Amino acid sequence: MSGSITGKNFSIATWGESHGKALGVVIDGCPAGLPLSENDIQRDLDRRKPGQSPFSSARRESDKVEILSGVFEGRTTGTPVSLILYNTNQRPYDYSEISKVYRPGHADYTYDQKYGFRDYRGGGRSSGRETAARVAAGAVAKKILTELGVRITAYTLSIGEVEIDRKKFDKNEIYRNFLAMPDKEAAARAEALLHKRKREEDSAGGVVECVVEGLPAGVGEPVFEKLDAALAKAVFSIGAVKGFEIGSGFEAAKMPGSEHNDAYRFDENGKLIKLTNHAGGIVGGISDGFPIVFRAAFKPTPSIHAVQKCVDRQGSNVEVQVEGRHDPIIVPRAVIVVEAMTAITLVDYLFQRILSRMDWIKKAFR
Repeated sequence: MSGSITGKNFSIATWGESHGKALGVVIDGCPAGLPLSENDIQRDLDRRKPGQSPFSSARRESDKVEILSGVFEGRTTGTPVSLILYNTNQRPYDYSEISKVYRPGHADYTYDQKYGFRDYRGGGRSSGRETAARVAAGAVAKKILTELGVRITAYTLSIGEVEIDRKKFDKNEIYRNFLAMPDKEAAARAEALLHKRKREEDSAGGVVECVVEGLPAGVGEPVFEKLDAALAKAVFSIGAVKGFEIGSGFEAAKMPGSEHNDAYRFDENGKLIKLTNHAGGIVGGISDGFPIVFRAAFKPTPSIHAVQKCVDRQGSNVEVQVEGRHDPIIVPRAVIVVEAMTAITLVDYLFQRILSRMDWIKKAFR
């Protein structure tokens, strides 16, 4: 299948289906000498795996990762790193009734039109389960970024109409509640909303916000390969994402230039600072050394138990009631996926940065 590979200097190729034997990823371009173990990767996979809260799929997958290649005696060798996650809790018979039906909000119809054939067991490659392979690769990328002092923090900004109060922001709270919200009170209101949607056999969407700290200025390309464009592409490649904005985002359209422009100053120590960060840490497609801040909007989970109108492959109007095990909301489990895609993109672009100046190339050569 075309489109399963991303990156130039640090590239990943994911493979596998929702109800196939396994999922996996091959990482090419990972430098030698990086300390790496399965535990390093497992921590992030545990944040994504299903069955951990009342608001995630009841599917029970351990998502235990195995390193097949590219690591020897605890360090990467510079050769491709191959990772595998076996599916152990498939129930493909849950989908037998919808094998000839095009479910609303799913890629059933578009896959059929493109390939003339589709894997209806949970959506195959279009399933959110594919993101487990991305998270595994993202954990490796984050390990590289940690060595360079770059930190990525993503969290749930809102669920439905419930949004966090930034004055009550508590980073530790992201890891304490089921919804990955950095505001305890907002998380409680969001839980109440989700219980209501479940009773109504419905689902909810939300917004993930991501902050990158420690990235130096000068990362990115000025024309077609802008860093913000690359991040948008990476995040939009996550199946349920329907919107992306960076910095002030769509609010910029309402602001005068005098307000939106980020004023530069030198502080008392001669360090360059910005009085605001409406640009979101990227100007002209290149990082400016200040925090990168962006948001991704996720649609409501399309698999709902309520009866929905649809059509079948024979051209008849029918109704469908989706069975199986599904998340009433995608957002909390998607937080780590956003971190992963951000990390993969940043490593790729950081490696590219080294090639942009002769003094850096000479330094590396010597």
